[in-house]
Amino acid sequence: MAPRNKTRPSKRKRLALRVDSSPRADATSAAETGRSRSSPVPGQTTRFLGRFSRRDALAALALGLLTGVCYLPAMLWGGIVWDDFIWMASRAVTEWSGLGEIWSWPSRIHLEVHYWPMTYSTFWLEHKIWGLEPAGYHIVNVLLHLFNSLLVWRLLLRLAVPGAWAVAAVFAVHPTHVESVAWIIERKDVLSGLFYLAAVLMWLRFLEQPRPWRYGLALLLFVAGLLSKSIVVTLPAALLILQWWKEECITMRDLRRLAPFFLTALIITGFDLYSVSSRSGSLDYSLLEGMLIASRSLWFYAGKLCWPTYLAVIYPRWDISLGDPWAWFYLAGAAALAATLWFMRHRVGRGPLAGALFFAVTLSPVLGFVNHGYMQYSFVADRFQYLAGIGVTAVLIGAAVHGAGLLTGRLKLGATGLAVVVLALLGTATWRQAGIYRDGVTFYKHIVSLNPQARSAHNNLSIQLDRAGRLEEALAAARIAVEKRPDDAKPLSRLGAALIHTERFVEAEEILRRALEIDPGHKRSRREMATLLRVQGRYEEALEAFRAVLEIDPWYAMAHAYIGDLLVQLQRYEEAVEPLSKALRLIKAAPSVTPDLPTAHSVHVLLGTALRELGRTRASEAHFRQALALDPRNMDALEQVAATDFRRKRYRRALELYRRQLEIEPDKASTHVNVGAALFYLDRTEEAIRSLERALELDPTLETARENLENMRKSTK
Repeated sequence: MAPRNKTRPSKRKRLALRVDSSPRADATSAAETGRSRSSPVPGQTTRFLGRFSRRDALAALALGLLTGVCYLPAMLWGGIVWDDFIWMASRAVTEWSGLGEIWSWPSRIHLEVHYWPMTYSTFWLEHKIWGLEPAGYHIVNVLLHLFNSLLVWRLLLRLAVPGAWAVAAVFAVHPTHVESVAWIIERKDVLSGLFYLAAVLMWLRFLEQPRPWRYGLALLLFVAGLLSKSIVVTLPAALLILQWWKEECITMRDLRRLAPFFLTALIITGFDLYSVSSRSGSLDYSLLEGMLIASRSLWFYAGKLCWPTYLAVIYPRWDISLGDPWAWFYLAGAAALAATLWFMRHRVGRGPLAGALFFAVTLSPVLGFVNHGYMQYSFVADRFQYLAGIGVTAVLIGAAVHGAGLLTGRLKLGATGLAVVVLALLGTATWRQAGIYRDGVTFYKHIVSLNPQARSAHNNLSIQLDRAGRLEEALAAARIAVEKRPDDAKPLSRLGAALIHTERFVEAEEILRRALEIDPGHKRSRREMATLLRVQGRYEEALEAFRAVLEIDPWYAMAHAYIGDLLVQLQRYEEAVEPLSKALRLIKAAPSVTPDLPTAHSVHVLLGTALRELGRTRASEAHFRQALALDPRNMDALEQVAATDFRRKRYRRALELYRRQLEIEPDKASTHVNVGAALFYLDRTEEAIRSLERALELDPTLETARENLENMRKSTK
């Protein structure tokens, strides 16, 4: 700026001075040292604000191709894993009326302790478009990640950071981001990231051309980010870091402008933390222990950014001890690095320190100072640094691009080739990492391969193998889970279930009794014991066992349903009505559908059977019809409703239901007989004869069919 006592230059000279004094795009430019507040690199801002050039379009297309190819395994073969069931089984997501529950506070989504309604609203909307087909959700996650990569590129262009496109490309294909992209429920990372980056861009537009609507839009985007995942609470602090990087000072005006952002963050995050603390346990770590966890976590994340190998979904949980000298080494190293970058800022610029500060501040909510549920499994997770890694990546790549710019000839060409190789290696690692989200079996096998001590992973692997019908493998995984935690009732109950499914009943009973000795109130162990007695035909004992389950959890719908089923088997129909009716009421009131919840159609069939035997025909028919509405392929319901229609001479409707039965079981002789009878009464005798002939081909012992066939043949002569 010209001194006050000098004559102010003309407008033309002022414009020329502005261009001449613009920062160069190198490591010591004004963008790096912050000498100029409003002078980004000429051409770059123009290109951002003006028309999207052909070169920009090609660069964006390249980012799109990189992202799409690397995440192809997730889009084509990605499935449902781990806690994806939280959204897919939630009635708030699956029912049209659920949007109000998603936005009500505290969250009414079963097993979701956080208040993140924006994320679940996207699940609600997508469910209305493609149901529970996982491919659609995976594609949306990848698209959101692509948009974030484009925003990173344009943001760094605006800030005149060297190698902006290269930073965005690394962001797009870095394997540490796979967790956030290929895991459906981690939509919260990519969605909150989208709002976060868009808010930063809008804030920069506001600083250049202050308009109230730009300020308001930046604040609104920040709120949307907080309601997607509260980890973006650090945005106001990041904007202050950005301001310090540009100007080397933070004024009261800057603080006043950002005060509403800080207040908004405090209110929304406060509500979220209250919701979490009221529904989850607390991990008791002192302040010093929290600092040791945080410092080690920072080095861990930086290491994975620079050398992304052995990426585990659940990393081994560290033993934190104030007496461990290595733990203090991490803390001392972090402090030494911060001090070095501070004292070197006039020589190397403020960029490295700003990048490191952004990295640490953005990670701060998950460094261990604030209790979060995942800490019971591990102190770190790749998805936590989805946004934070941008700071370190920008510094490292910016320095590398600056250094490469000093090279000439073949050395420069070699540097370009090296960059291509690095992108290819990162992309290949991302492709492979995305493949572990194919299904539960692949997912948990990956976890135990890198972290054999992972809490509950062997147990969950056993469950997934069991559901896949791989019973012996499920049994082997359950035995390993028990070896890891021999005094825990949970893996013992899983082993008991696996033994039941492989019909090793004697060993199963021994294991389950051992589990109940350890924890007499363990609901799953008691349920598996009751199931064991039931499959062995020990119905009276099973009844008592399921009633013992209800003493632990009176609202357990599965136990009520099984009690009703056992009473039907014992022909105690009057007693069966009450527990089956209670099971239906609990199913209707349940906030989500889980494997522990009985299917409503099966309960309707049991209740219909009990009412039929009690002579309550109309009530019985109503339950069979409800079962059929819920499950159009339920054979019991089909047979009962078809028989009712036939008795009431509704032959066309009965015929339709009989034929639906044949679609399910085409070789069931009795159904062909029923089809023949319905056709006969519809005066389609020739077709009826063919149906009866087919029935006799399948079962020549059906004398009734033979007699009817003979009578029909006589009637046609």
